[in-house]
Amino acid sequence: MKALVLRNLSGPDALAIQDLPEPTAKAGQTLVRVAVGGLNFADVMTTRGGYPGTPPPPLIVGREFAGIEESSGRRVMGYAQWAAFAEKTSAYSNMVWTVPERWTDEEAAAFPVNFFTAYLGYWQAGMTQPAVKGKTHRVLIHAVAGGVGTAAVQIGRLLGVDMYGTSSSDEKLARVKELGLQHGINYKQHDYEETVKNLTHGEGVDAVFEMLGGEHTAKGLRCLRDFGRVIQYGTATGKAPQIDVRAMYAKSASVQGLWLTYLSQKREIMEPAWQQLSAWIEQGKLTPQVGHVLPFERAVEAYKLLQDGKNYGKVVLKIG
Repeated sequence: MKALVLRNLSGPDALAIQDLPEPTAKAGQTLVRVAVGGLNFADVMTTRGGYPGTPPPPLIVGREFAGIEESSGRRVMGYAQWAAFAEKTSAYSNMVWTVPERWTDEEAAAFPVNFFTAYLGYWQAGMTQPAVKGKTHRVLIHAVAGGVGTAAVQIGRLLGVDMYGTSSSDEKLARVKELGLQHGINYKQHDYEETVKNLTHGEGVDAVFEMLGGEHTAKGLRCLRDFGRVIQYGTATGKAPQIDVRAMYAKSASVQGLWLTYLSQKREIMEPAWQQLSAWIEQGKLTPQVGHVLPFERAVEAYKLLQDGKNYGKVVLKIG
């Protein structure tokens, strides 16, 4: 079978399609003929060894896929830590879900990582429950035009959250506003910390969905209301998160990590999340945003598109 292999940890140019033996399913796993793979920033980080737990190369890359389950013939979408970007992959059965009838394979491959991450961010921030009477939950979403960002906006709209989102482009912000974003902030033109302060009349937001790292974690803390939380689910800048301890003290605020790799192993968390997400899907209220579809042979280009922040929504690879 053909598979996308990372030969060393020097970046996307170290990726190459190779012929390898087909996988065999372990206990609790199922085999899937992959049609499409969904690209995430974690995949970009993996190419430079910046993702926790990355095995030594060479390794088959990719953690998100859609295709046909061999044992049943059903269309499925799934999440695996490695080896999703191949003509066949094995995945644990509890991490594989039936594709909604009306969705394309591309939409299905854009669902698991983005929507579970976004939903669990709201859950960790306490926003899946109604706000205190007389208040509205507020969230600041970084990279709001990306995969997790567009998922978070759709979910936030359903939860009645007041959303503030950052992006480098007015064009991207306009597209996300069509999904339900109320307040778009072009961070190349405006300081988002100051803008959030002004838009909320000095109060701040209840949560920041933070995947940048570096100084942005500290800035996120300063954007919070009292008892707010920075939900840290990535470090796209490649820099360790900085903490503004004075802001934490002043607002009784906190920084809370969100790592889907860890949470995905906990059925007591994933199953209720899927029940809610699937109910919204059945009602036609969630649609993965696929911005770019590239053939398998252009995988390096797809990685660089995401690395350079030039994407809207999800970048997917046609594999099967």
